[in-house]
Amino acid sequence: MLPQFQSVHFIGICGSAMASVAAALHERGVRVTGSDENVYPPMSTFLAEQGIEVRAGYSEKNLADAPELVVIGNAISRGNPEAEAVLAGKLRYVSLPELLRETVLRGRRNLVVTGTHGKTTTTALLAWVFEHNGLNPGYLIGGIPNNFSQGARFPDSEWFIVEGDEYDSAFFDKRSKFIHYLPEVAVINNLEFDHADIFDGLADVQKSFRQFINLIPNNGLLLANGDDANLAPLLDIGHCPMRRFGLGEANEMQASGLEFWVGGSRFSVDGFEFTVPMCGELNVRNALAAVAAARHAGLEDAQIQSAFDTFTGIKRRMEIRGEARGVTVIDDFAHHPTAIRETLRALRVSFPGKRLWAIFEPRSNTTRRAVFQEELAEALAGADQILVAAVGKLEQIPQSERLNPTRLVEVLNASEDKAAYLPDVTAIVGHVAAKALPGDVVCVLSNGGFGGIHQQLLDVLRV
Repeated sequence: MLPQFQSVHFIGICGSAMASVAAALHERGVRVTGSDENVYPPMSTFLAEQGIEVRAGYSEKNLADAPELVVIGNAISRGNPEAEAVLAGKLRYVSLPELLRETVLRGRRNLVVTGTHGKTTTTALLAWVFEHNGLNPGYLIGGIPNNFSQGARFPDSEWFIVEGDEYDSAFFDKRSKFIHYLPEVAVINNLEFDHADIFDGLADVQKSFRQFINLIPNNGLLLANGDDANLAPLLDIGHCPMRRFGLGEANEMQASGLEFWVGGSRFSVDGFEFTVPMCGELNVRNALAAVAAARHAGLEDAQIQSAFDTFTGIKRRMEIRGEARGVTVIDDFAHHPTAIRETLRALRVSFPGKRLWAIFEPRSNTTRRAVFQEELAEALAGADQILVAAVGKLEQIPQSERLNPTRLVEVLNASEDKAAYLPDVTAIVGHVAAKALPGDVVCVLSNGGFGGIHQQLLDVLRV
């Protein structure tokens, strides 16, 4: 087990989980510093508000304070000058998941929320259900939940709710992060191929989730989406209890009577009617997983619904950034075809009759590759106007494996002229300013800062 440290330095601190853990340690009196080359809101703003110094760029000089421990983020590779200095200096270092396991998770009742989509929303919703009902949970959420001041908290509580990512832990530990998280309850929302930079295909992703399932103790519980065909082959287990949840009749926990409206959804489980202040089938499934996990902890349905009534969402999940000239600008983290499709479907319900724009930045390690060339076209087709930006960091991807944005636009325009490839932010902002009409809804889809496009759009529209 790692000892307690007085000073910790985070390399890659602006990652959502890294920033949240850094803030939680700072709150406990640990001297925290960090560095990153991608310093942009909301994480840069969040860290500044916490009083944490963030050094722009990576350099051996960032270690001059001689931190007792260095946390190396999973976005950091060999060749990074700061990581190389850590190795050369034989400093004590860990991955973020290892830090959590040895300093936070041991001895607690851990609820680990996993899946390709919906992890952040489900984790935030479940943490709020526990908090609202006085259970004072610890938590780690891969984003900034509006109900809490930060994405991580480490109180003296038996409960810890953690978002379990299948991405690798660090360059020196290629296992999925969730392998470290000591689950009592494991939630698997869904399973699709993603993270094409580390997984070879769907079977490779399934292998990692199978390893995770094998870590659930015999006094634990697996809660699995029983409607997911990719997950089904992993559920023939006998080492721990399991309950399937979903919309199909074969599930032990079935949601029925689904209704959607602007900003909300309703569904019934075992005769009890739940409502959540989020629209769309994906959010019903997220809420259903939260209900199942909360019931395991002994909470009653009325207690769960009371928390749902006051849940206020997460930044960058269909977040309205502002309105100008009658045009609504929305920020969404969607970076996989399924997430894009479901986001656009939910916006259709939330903004009925409005013209819907999708501005897509191919920035994730999967969407920068051609692996989802066809699926991205199908997902984006749900918008009325579509703008595709340049593929980020092309030099990192072999030419034969790159997403072809020109081809993507050609497919989208096959039946009607509604898409354009505009590589840079300036061109996109100018296009929207010239073409957008009062009542339009502009959704920006990116897992990065996208050059501050959201505020630029609002500023130009206000002129």
